[in-house]
Amino acid sequence: MFGKKKMTKAAKTEAVWGLAFVAPTIIGLIILNFIPVFNTVYQSFCKTGDFGKGNKFVGLANYVAVLSAGETWQSFWNTIKYAIIEVPFGIIIALVLAVFLNKKMVGRSFFRTIFFLPMVCAPAAVAMVWKWLYNQQFGLLNNILGTHIAWISNPKIAWISVGAIGVWSIIGYNMVLFISGLQEIPHDYYEAATIDGASGISQFFHITIPLLSNTTFFIVQTRLIGALTIFDLMFMVMDKTNVALQNVQSTVYLFYTYAFKNGNKGYGSALVMLLVIFIMIVTLIMQKCEKKFVNR
Repeated sequence: MFGKKKMTKAAKTEAVWGLAFVAPTIIGLIILNFIPVFNTVYQSFCKTGDFGKGNKFVGLANYVAVLSAGETWQSFWNTIKYAIIEVPFGIIIALVLAVFLNKKMVGRSFFRTIFFLPMVCAPAAVAMVWKWLYNQQFGLLNNILGTHIAWISNPKIAWISVGAIGVWSIIGYNMVLFISGLQEIPHDYYEAATIDGASGISQFFHITIPLLSNTTFFIVQTRLIGALTIFDLMFMVMDKTNVALQNVQSTVYLFYTYAFKNGNKGYGSALVMLLVIFIMIVTLIMQKCEKKFVNR
């Protein structure tokens, strides 16, 4: 048996300085992430008292109320509809752009910057611009098309309009990830395919897509989680007086309404906990699919 080696003074000093540098991050995670998580779980079993104080334990009452409310399932369906638009279209368009902008072309850096700009724009500015574009009377879209479509106040199409904003906002981020994945693919594969007479489209489907499966899966998983937790876009685009709000509001938007506007933090916590469980199930399914469809 060998005794434990004692740390030298230099090693102790290095460990102390290392801990000091990571301490702000650790403290931030505990205060801003871990404590709120446990507090949310606790409050989901409580009835919030007056002025948000004096929580009273009520067991599963909040969960029963949430599951029996029609607006809960409507918000879940709204969130899923948004994800159906944002995730596939945002990925497909970004992949096509990445393939073109990964080639040598004039102005490549300029176009990359233009497509990435929505990611660095303030959400409030994005919402303001798109609300102007969608304006029924003076909006640019209706002026170009010569119509008077209520893009964000018609319950039948409002969710599509909001989803289109989400696609526009995320294309640049997805594109950058795809470009980084494309640059990892050896060019020898394309040269060999060209010599064998494979067309560009054939190379795309038989070389690019299979070898990008790792990157694609990462984007699908992260964007699916992001779409299921969408809030800021809907909050700033959809006014509370909008007649289409019930057909568009996401689960997180409904959580915000109950927890912060109505002061019913117990009900809101139960609502968001159900969303977390749903996301965990989706993530588990995605992890199972990764083993089957992702090339290693």
